[in-house]
Amino acid sequence: MKQFFSYLLGDEFRTDDPSLNIDSPRTGRRLPKYLSEEEVDALLAATQGKEPEKRRLASLLQLLYATGLRVSELVSLPYPVLRDEDRFLIVRGKGNKERLVPVNKAAKEALKRYLVVRDQFCPDKKHSKWLYPSRGDQGYLTRQRFGQMLKQLAAEAQIDPRKVSPHVMRHAFASHLLAHGADLRSLQKMLGHSDISTTQIYTHVLQQRLIDIVTTHHPLAEAK
Repeated sequence: MKQFFSYLLGDEFRTDDPSLNIDSPRTGRRLPKYLSEEEVDALLAATQGKEPEKRRLASLLQLLYATGLRVSELVSLPYPVLRDEDRFLIVRGKGNKERLVPVNKAAKEALKRYLVVRDQFCPDKKHSKWLYPSRGDQGYLTRQRFGQMLKQLAAEAQIDPRKVSPHVMRHAFASHLLAHGADLRSLQKMLGHSDISTTQIYTHVLQQRLIDIVTTHHPLAEAK
């Protein structure tokens, strides 16, 4: 109705819009889909191997799950990206904004194993400025190809490939951190959200933890 009256007003069939004071219905935000910790463990286990492709995929997956990067940020990381003593990754995200994201030991170890074979992925063995070089036009692994690799990995790990994508892994990073006690403000900084309301979609995972806190710590929790 609001669009209809706007059309009538715009085409001068009416001189007023009686729908201006009518509130539009609010649609609920969809909860993010994410994998369980057991499913992520199964994916990580499926990346084990000495083959260059396995090492690259292990590095990509470990970094993604450890940092929650957007897939476009992950595949376009520059080389070199981390030194042995570095504990934070400098990421250039949306709006060309830089942020610091901590990197855990497992991700750094996976990255170190990949760097041994990285040159095998460089086009014509030439030096590349990208961490994950490719023969494509962009010069680095495309997010579409990485998505395909993840779905193939999911099949190997006996997980429905339809459940797995780079963005789902980003959701898993955020949901699992919150479930283990992280606060929304810290998570907002790591994810690169400009507005805290975007980060609040992950609060659904806090429901059980809040129930446990009240059950355990409320003064009347042990009352008979």
